[in-house]
Amino acid sequence: MEPLPLDGITVVAVEQAVSAPFATRQLADLGARVVKVERPDGGDFARGYDTAARGLASHFVWANRGKESIALDLKEPRGREVLERLIAGADVFVQNLAQGAAARLGLDAAALTARYERLVAVDISGYGPEGPYAHKRAYDMLVQCEAGLVSVTGTPEQSVKSGIPAADIAAAMYAFSGVLAALLRRGTTGRGGPVEVSMLDALAEWMGHPLHHTMHGGEQPPRTGLAHAVIAPYDAYPTADNSQVLLSVQNDREWRRLAEQVLLRPELADDPAYATNAARTANREKTDAVVAEALARLGAAEAIGRLEAAGIACARLNSVAEVAGHPQLAARDRWREVDSPAGPLRALLPPIGLPGGAAPRMGAVPALGEHTDALLRALGMTGAQITALRRDGVVA
Repeated sequence: MEPLPLDGITVVAVEQAVSAPFATRQLADLGARVVKVERPDGGDFARGYDTAARGLASHFVWANRGKESIALDLKEPRGREVLERLIAGADVFVQNLAQGAAARLGLDAAALTARYERLVAVDISGYGPEGPYAHKRAYDMLVQCEAGLVSVTGTPEQSVKSGIPAADIAAAMYAFSGVLAALLRRGTTGRGGPVEVSMLDALAEWMGHPLHHTMHGGEQPPRTGLAHAVIAPYDAYPTADNSQVLLSVQNDREWRRLAEQVLLRPELADDPAYATNAARTANREKTDAVVAEALARLGAAEAIGRLEAAGIACARLNSVAEVAGHPQLAARDRWREVDSPAGPLRALLPPIGLPGGAAPRMGAVPALGEHTDALLRALGMTGAQITALRRDGVVA
């Protein structure tokens, strides 16, 4: 069996919230040893977002499994000395401190890679290191607004933010792939180097379709809720059992099959008001009404059965609870349990599959400072030295 691809790689992260922790969790799942550096007075503030995961914060549980936690006061010279010794033995360093804070501590990617030639050092920021927005606060929803995501999400009447932290996740995944690319380059050149990711850059890239549509077509795509701006029918429709089923008709042949086999109104297949996508889009309200009328007489399971038999793309509009019990995830054995200070918690396998290799390393969610003593001992510190650091509040 092949080992995990990042076995033997050590990552040190001064991280908080979502973007950096989610990036380093990907590295941990692929076999890297990740040392998470937290403040002694409460640690990563995401630990306090909620108590939904059996008393633990759901964000923190999601983004921090498989890591070792050391609590260090980086304002103290002795705390920075400990961190420096950890970095000296690391392959990767990741930070997402407030803009300018890492540089003041000498922990920005440029400074670190000048000191450690083989180190891959990652700076994650809200808006990048320069420019008029460099020092703006950059929480996920703020960046969603600045990147225009909110302007294309929602109904014609109301913009809404994404229901997940899209800017954080985008930055995390580019940081993750940037680390992999830099490690690959290091294997050739022997040098690590800096990696720079901003939340705005990442989410602006994800805005590719509406951005290019607007820049080159001159008009921003309208907000259409669950509907599609230029295809009809393409929306979610209520069913008799208070569920909703989304369907998408991609061409006129599919409309004919929908009319004949699902709506049971074959005359609509050739009706000029519905026969072409252009006509259906122009008559969207009437099109949606005839589809809604038919599906309202069916339960969700029966509606999906008819749609699938007719070869029409469809999906249930699931709640989050229904995703947790999704039959496809269960059939593919995607759930595992990870340990935590609150006991075992369900977690999804990471999306990257490596068939024939070792299973992903889905380690425990750490308590704050759980590994402080072990990490200090590994650096050669004596019990008396560790006791002194604890007494003085340098570590926890």
